[in-house]
Amino acid sequence: RITARADKVHLVPFGEYLPFSDLLTQWGVRQFVSTPGGFTAASERSVLNVPGLPPILPLICYEAIFPAEILPKDGTRPGVLLNVTNDGWFGNTPGPVQHFAQARLRAIEQGVPLIRSANTGISAIVDGYGRVTGQLSLGETGVLDGYLPVSLPPTVLSKLDSSLPLTIAVLFLGICLYGRFWKLT
Repeated sequence: RITARADKVHLVPFGEYLPFSDLLTQWGVRQFVSTPGGFTAASERSVLNVPGLPPILPLICYEAIFPAEILPKDGTRPGVLLNVTNDGWFGNTPGPVQHFAQARLRAIEQGVPLIRSANTGISAIVDGYGRVTGQLSLGETGVLDGYLPVSLPPTVLSKLDSSLPLTIAVLFLGICLYGRFWKLT
């Protein structure tokens, strides 16, 4: 019996969809993964409610790298982030480590534990501080069994709109450029 389901909201460009497909197909550019019917992104992210567990926010594959897209539109705060991914296409590169680090950042930003299952990458249980409480390393086969850490109170970043960090970065860049070109006195 299916009790809950989630669909991917953010598709991988060139892998699951071809951006500017009308233009690029004229130039002979194709999507890397071709499936009958193609992929269609879900319209919104949803929290899964599974009996006996806190609300779960599934992040499929690289959706975990986008801080602005973590929470559902209705603002429901999850009790755990679940990142299910396949890092096989990275090969033996720093990619899987970077992908895992970015997923850990989402746990820290939200103050919410992360469970990450990567069939060829790094699987882990991470608390809301970003501390790894259990891990299967890259290429390691096994079962990860551990306790689910408790969520922390909402963090400052979890309460703010994602435009604030961008605004601060642009302001900082403006100050640096002003100081560089007009010599602050």
